[in-house]
Amino acid sequence: MKYSAEKKQTIILYMLEKIAKKTPSVSKVVAETFNISTNTVHNYLNELVESKTIEKLKRGEYKLANVYHEYEFKRSSGDLERDTLPYDAYLKKLVSHLGENVQRIWSYGLSEMVNNVIDHSDAETMQMIIVQNYLNTIVWLVDDGVGIFEKIKNHFQLADLNEAICELFKGKLTTDAANHSGEGIFFTSKMMDSFLIASDGKIFTTSKFDDGKTVDLDTHGKGTCVLMSLSNFTHKTPKEIFDQYSDSDGSFSTTKIPLKNIFDAAPVSRSQAKRVCNRLEQFTEAILDFDGIEWMGQGFAHQIFVVFQNNHPEIALVPQNMSDSVKSMYDHVINSR
Repeated sequence: MKYSAEKKQTIILYMLEKIAKKTPSVSKVVAETFNISTNTVHNYLNELVESKTIEKLKRGEYKLANVYHEYEFKRSSGDLERDTLPYDAYLKKLVSHLGENVQRIWSYGLSEMVNNVIDHSDAETMQMIIVQNYLNTIVWLVDDGVGIFEKIKNHFQLADLNEAICELFKGKLTTDAANHSGEGIFFTSKMMDSFLIASDGKIFTTSKFDDGKTVDLDTHGKGTCVLMSLSNFTHKTPKEIFDQYSDSDGSFSTTKIPLKNIFDAAPVSRSQAKRVCNRLEQFTEAILDFDGIEWMGQGFAHQIFVVFQNNHPEIALVPQNMSDSVKSMYDHVINSR
């Protein structure tokens, strides 16, 4: 049976997603899901192999075909003078066949991250590595400059690197307030499907917070690695991401803090709460996401929801995803103030 182009595309995308996830018996899974014959699935698989969209490893086992591109930029050669150069000269042609929304996200995100290298890292060299397959585009930026977390820690005189990373989650963080709003990392991390910064032995991502090196890239013990990954078929737009965190006049007014990404264990102390509250006065709304937090201490809760809130009644503190025990402590401090 011959299917419409739209249905065939749906089947192929589903098939490729299963291949990317290394799902066993892909042919059988796809055939059962769409109620089509395995012969039809095999024909599609053969087409994808012939078009070099996938590679056949052995009978019944495939992988997505990745195309790699690598570029180097040197400050001494004038390569790090314009933050739009890496996109305009190299990435633009690789995403030109994708949706306009995808192109806009990449144009914004890549230029913002390159700008950080140009203005803040003091790096001599930046590498850009692009890995692209049918489903996703991934971009690595690797520089040999001052590590981002160390620079933030020193500039704001923070106690340790963990506090520097905590500040990144909030947004509006910059070491050059006269020339930068500090919004680039925050909004880029929200636009991408995956976003990671590795530096100074620490990792910042929008999905988890971890110690230790998980990125095997040669930075000679210094510098910063940035990873951005985005589906080639995403429906997200830059505007809807900006609108989620902006008020009616378009200013960046809302921040969201995923507490499980900041604390390895349940937050208990006033000092931990003060770390969370630092710079919240720059926002009109702060969403505190307790997802994954099973308990919080009385001192932590009181410092945020009583002390800080009383001192800043103009700021809306919005707790989300509270477990029963967290909600119980929240109610306790709220009712006793």
